[in-house]
Amino acid sequence: MLENIITSKTRLRLLVKFFINVANEGYLRGLANEMHESTNAIRKELNNLTEAGYLIRTDEHQKITYKANQTHPFFKLLQQIIRKYVGLDTIIEMVIEKIGSIGRVYLVGDYVKGIDSGTIEIVLEGNDLNTDYLTQLSEKIEKEIQRGVVFTITNKHDNSGLLLYEHETLLLN
Repeated sequence: MLENIITSKTRLRLLVKFFINVANEGYLRGLANEMHESTNAIRKELNNLTEAGYLIRTDEHQKITYKANQTHPFFKLLQQIIRKYVGLDTIIEMVIEKIGSIGRVYLVGDYVKGIDSGTIEIVLEGNDLNTDYLTQLSEKIEKEIQRGVVFTITNKHDNSGLLLYEHETLLLN
């Protein structure tokens, strides 16, 4: 759906990279390698996004790095759009509805790094979670968001990854 509005696949992949997790940053050659794109295509989109103010360009140790501009007026909105595009809001809503007593939900794996690999890895921290429901839910979520979803259930997570949900506080907004 977002592909119809943002027609450049490279731009969309860069937006996912930088706006799914504000800690993500990258440099030209690294992004080109990661996305299997030419440096010219990446450079063009980085320049466009920087000129529009969505990204911040920093020169560190003779390497220019880019990251999301959190002070941009559209930062929160863009982050919400990208997270909705990836399907994180759908996952959270469907999981907390009937799964049991969830303490926290973390995004781990490729998507934390901003890599749109097609498989979203989620860690659910809690006690007595309904694993049967989770198995059924995985298939339903995958159909709805058109990406694979892998859930890991644990009693205590090591806090790695991106915290999406804690108790009754939804952190996506």
